[in-house]
Amino acid sequence: MRTPAVQVRNLRKTYDGRAVVDGVSFDIERGETFALLGPNGAGKSTTVEILEGYRRRGGGEVSVLGVDPERGGLEWKARLGIVLQTCGQSGLLTVREQLRQYAGFYPDARDVDEVIAAVGLTAQAKMRTSKLSGGQQRRVDVAMGIIGRPELLFLDEPTTGFDPEARREFWELIRGLKADGTTILLTTHYLDEAAQLADRVAVIADGRLQALGPVDTFGGPDARVPVVRWFEDGVQREERSTAPLALVGELSLRLGGEPERLEIVRPSLEDIYLELVARASGSAAELAKETVR
Repeated sequence: MRTPAVQVRNLRKTYDGRAVVDGVSFDIERGETFALLGPNGAGKSTTVEILEGYRRRGGGEVSVLGVDPERGGLEWKARLGIVLQTCGQSGLLTVREQLRQYAGFYPDARDVDEVIAAVGLTAQAKMRTSKLSGGQQRRVDVAMGIIGRPELLFLDEPTTGFDPEARREFWELIRGLKADGTTILLTTHYLDEAAQLADRVAVIADGRLQALGPVDTFGGPDARVPVVRWFEDGVQREERSTAPLALVGELSLRLGGEPERLEIVRPSLEDIYLELVARASGSAAELAKETVR
């Protein structure tokens, strides 16, 4: 049995006496797409930077592809692909020139033209990157991230600024990388993106891991119980029910017809995420009050 691509145990990081990452633990299996979600300032970016080897941890244990990131050398780094929110492209180079230059940093780089085709930029291969649209430049960023055949790919907010069509095309690209066996760690503020791409999701808020699990069952069975909403006497009412159709039948009998503005909603990943973040924020506020007292 292969060890996970990423293992994190009781990870901690403190700034000026404040814990920004406080006892976080999780694994990422090889070949898995894992979404790490959280609001700004929650500790998500710090966690990812520690995994990438850009930041030292304050405590805990971390293994990335079998190596402690704090001790990872050039050989280890060549096994990673990192797509930051903004990458350092040279606007004077063409797409092909940019990728050919970048491929020279890796011992077993992919064929440049194959990568260009994979990210959908064959028609733009001879264009300077400065002349590309924002979405096309983001594709160059991803091409730079995968040119070295990474075993583990970090994607940080990869579709920020994309229009809906470009986002869906990009999703197909990520699915193709996963099909090739690439392990992917995705951070995104688009919850529908996480739902579409990830096998499992973790939410960090207030420096702590709030929940972790498969997308389809994330939050536990109670979190996914459907909500029946309707208007009665001019007031919106709602009730959770594992048998929503039976509840609607009971309402119809009691009200003498179909309830006004009836809807049955199964909580989405976004609904569960927002509830977790709000709960964490409330707990942090209560803790702050107790500390002041």
